[in-house]
Amino acid sequence: MGAQLRVYKRRIQAVTATKKITKAMEMIAASRIVKAQRKVAASKPYATELTRAVTAVATGSSAKHPLTTEVEAPTRAAVLLVTSDRGLAGGYSSNAIKAAERLRERLASEGKEVDTYIVGRKGVAYYGFRERKVEDSWTGFTDNPAYSDAKRVAAPLIEAIQKETAEGGVDELHIVFTEFVSMMTQNAVDDRMLPLSLDEVAEESTRKGEILPLFDFEPSAEDVLDALLPRYVESRIYNALLQAAASEHAARRRAMKSATDNAGDLIKSLSRLANAARQAEITQEISEIVGGASALADATAGSDK
Repeated sequence: MGAQLRVYKRRIQAVTATKKITKAMEMIAASRIVKAQRKVAASKPYATELTRAVTAVATGSSAKHPLTTEVEAPTRAAVLLVTSDRGLAGGYSSNAIKAAERLRERLASEGKEVDTYIVGRKGVAYYGFRERKVEDSWTGFTDNPAYSDAKRVAAPLIEAIQKETAEGGVDELHIVFTEFVSMMTQNAVDDRMLPLSLDEVAEESTRKGEILPLFDFEPSAEDVLDALLPRYVESRIYNALLQAAASEHAARRRAMKSATDNAGDLIKSLSRLANAARQAEITQEISEIVGGASALADATAGSDK
């Protein structure tokens, strides 16, 4: 009985130590969410104005450019998948991977070949385990991305969209990331970055009551679009990385809170079992003492006779 009690005590100690770790991770993730949210909010005005500028150039000229021109029969698309470098975040990375798989199937059904680019060790591991080809990958910054990271990710994608498909280029750029809605809600979404849908931007501007500005282009609209193309792709990727980081912290906080609560419930259950084992041990000890005393009394009575 004593051995069973020791087992329960060891398990309680182990679960208590785990609970302290998960609680600390929950608090760390909660503190990082606020910083990530601020970065997301700070990046939106630049991205919005840049999109409006690109739309104004495209609608105010007849320039043909990969940024805005739809290919009549697209045959190749690039997909950028954003996952996390670390685990313990619930279904965060798996949901993004599932969204990328659905997008891949949809693009394949439209007759398009898909080139995959991945951010985060979880996505790299998923594709590596299944021996799927990955054009390029980046790791080490998913929980705190910088604009320089977005530039590194954007560089090969910009190069691919500027090439002809016969030379290894692509006709479309898509990104799959986790959109931060609130502390409790994060949605894995896929979004087409290029070509930019001018109709959607115009409709959104009209809905908000905005008027697209008019510009004179120097030296030409094509040169302006060439200059705006990398900035646009970088800003879109940077915003997606920031939203993904905020979503990762929120998912990790929620997962660690659940783990902490489960650890607390397990400690209560083990404590009840340990108390029952201790009570059984005490009862057995008392029974042995009473039995020994009774046997000694019988022996003493027998010797007196």
